[in-house]
Amino acid sequence: MKVVGFAGFSGSGKTTLVERLIPALRHRGLRVSVVKHAHHKFDIDHPGKDTFRHREAGAFEVVVASSNRLALMREFEVANCPTVHQLIAELYDGVDWVLVEGFKDSDLLKVEVWRATAGKPARYMDDDFITAIATDSPDQLPVPTGLAVLDLNDPDSVVTWLLSQGERFVYNPEYFV
Repeated sequence: MKVVGFAGFSGSGKTTLVERLIPALRHRGLRVSVVKHAHHKFDIDHPGKDTFRHREAGAFEVVVASSNRLALMREFEVANCPTVHQLIAELYDGVDWVLVEGFKDSDLLKVEVWRATAGKPARYMDDDFITAIATDSPDQLPVPTGLAVLDLNDPDSVVTWLLSQGERFVYNPEYFV
């Protein structure tokens, strides 16, 4: 399994890029999973649904499955923010690529998503885990770089670069224990 992070400030286009990379990788016959960091309390269930009612009744975990999908919801009894590596360990073993959105401070190799118009600073100068920059304004990068500069608006070229660099993204969970 290969794992690559996509990091950048809110509004930089991370979600849009990841959303566009998924079908581009799938088109090449690859199985893709996503790990997404959520900053706020979120819910994937809704009041009135059985799974919501089970969680509200105090279940630690609720697994719901059909012939088409499986979902696991786990309630933390004490506030807990799992690491990106703990979340990757929860994924199905037969996936080719894991796209990680967020976790900008993680020790995963990642692509920085940066737009000059967002008005946020670039991070590539201070983060040794950034391997490339996906941007729509390469001529406005704050500091010249030897990193790969990818076209944020061309997901096929980003996928081509990822596949050409695939060996560097092979995930070894023992390294992160």
